[in-house]
Amino acid sequence: MSRSKSKRPRPSAPDAPSPAPQAPSPGSSLDLPVPMTSAPPDPASPTMPEEMAGPPAAKGAHPVRSAVRLWLAAYRVEVVLFLVAFAVLSSFSSQRFLRQSAAPHFIYQAQSWLDGRLDVDPQVLPNLEDWACVRLVDGQKVRCEGRPLRDDRWFVSFPSFPAVVMLPFVALHGYQFNDTSFGVFVGALAVALFYSLLRFLAQEGETARTRDDNVVLSLVLAFGTLFFYCAIRGEVWFGAQVMGVALTCLYVRNAVGARRPLLAGLFFSMAVLTRTPLVFAGLFFVLEALCPGPDRLAQLKALPTTWRPALRKLVFFGLGAAPLALLAAAYNVYRFGKPGEFGHSYLFNNRVNVDIDRFGLFNLEYLSRNLQAAFLKLPQVSLSPPRLSYDPHGLTLLLTLPLLVFLLVPRTRPRLHWPLWLTVAVCALPGLFYQNTGYMQFGFRFSLDYTPYLLLLFAVGGWSLRNRAVVAALALGVLVNFWGAVAFRGYTEYVRNW
Repeated sequence: MSRSKSKRPRPSAPDAPSPAPQAPSPGSSLDLPVPMTSAPPDPASPTMPEEMAGPPAAKGAHPVRSAVRLWLAAYRVEVVLFLVAFAVLSSFSSQRFLRQSAAPHFIYQAQSWLDGRLDVDPQVLPNLEDWACVRLVDGQKVRCEGRPLRDDRWFVSFPSFPAVVMLPFVALHGYQFNDTSFGVFVGALAVALFYSLLRFLAQEGETARTRDDNVVLSLVLAFGTLFFYCAIRGEVWFGAQVMGVALTCLYVRNAVGARRPLLAGLFFSMAVLTRTPLVFAGLFFVLEALCPGPDRLAQLKALPTTWRPALRKLVFFGLGAAPLALLAAAYNVYRFGKPGEFGHSYLFNNRVNVDIDRFGLFNLEYLSRNLQAAFLKLPQVSLSPPRLSYDPHGLTLLLTLPLLVFLLVPRTRPRLHWPLWLTVAVCALPGLFYQNTGYMQFGFRFSLDYTPYLLLLFAVGGWSLRNRAVVAALALGVLVNFWGAVAFRGYTEYVRNW
């Protein structure tokens, strides 16, 4: 079983607890914590901690049971985190967990594919919220206006990869498939994948975090960020963002050091076809391929003579991303006539159409209101009667992610500091210039696209999780997002008065 060499992790801060033994990264070709793709660690390996090896297999033991035991031993922390996250998220999902959400767009798209059609049957649409409607006028595809006509074609106005993931489940359950409980499952999986990413970075010497630190940061993602309320709702808008977090973890794990370009490209394309702003996260791989550091400027200057290895990695990255990208482009051309159009220019009878017609989907005109939604909007307090409420257009990130302040004054700036910051910056741009703040929402939900990168910045930034100011920020973030998980009522709940 092949093993990649790992750098020796830097010693932990003096006030941090002693690191517990870590399971080595599996040596399968994918190196992912997923039972179907990762080979179990070798219990006889001399580098494997004793407690991970477990008891020797009995003579004649069933090989499948032995493999499962070894896998569980290697990934026991991920399994526990998944179970804890699933239990808490499903509890907060409450009655929603037992029924399909009111915006199950991806289910209808998947069922349409199974029925042999690329558009959605308008006779079965559950609502008319955020669907794309295309009308042919003089041979040109235009947005439907006024009353729907018989020949209008209806499509989901979002990237399609979540529908691909749901296909086998929709094949079993049809239009009745429960996207809410599915979203909770994906959310719990994302928490486990984030821990696996943190553990991998510690093993590679990219962070000095202990196992306990990584567990805490994974729980912060789950319950101390906007991920909390998004993961318990189902619905097309929130479900895609939660799946985007899970795919981001898989992408970054393979992109660090540009170590697995083909897989990094594959997971990158999956993430982009779940949340289009994540196309800018490709910068992270490019930086890791061209100038991994520590002397990035010297590496960039030397590229004219040392370009071959970097080019090879970029080519394999492109090959990994190309199959899904080409399929999505062809699908978009069929639906809307443009390879990069996913449907928002064709939203039927939507309040944002006036702005889109005047300024387009992205414009400097939208920057002011998006900055307010992301950083300036505060809770609304009323004393008579006593009441605490939020603006459904947004809530400052300083409350929904208080750890943000520590990123501005890091204790250390290791190798990944600048690639992570640059990735955050470019991923944030689409949301800041977009025609919509994310309404209706609790907090500025578009920030969830780059929240994993922000937490990774904290992980590499050197702040101790025992620091009192850090503990206070963590507690505030959990409290605020607990409020969001309990109090947020989305558009579909308002119109249906659930």
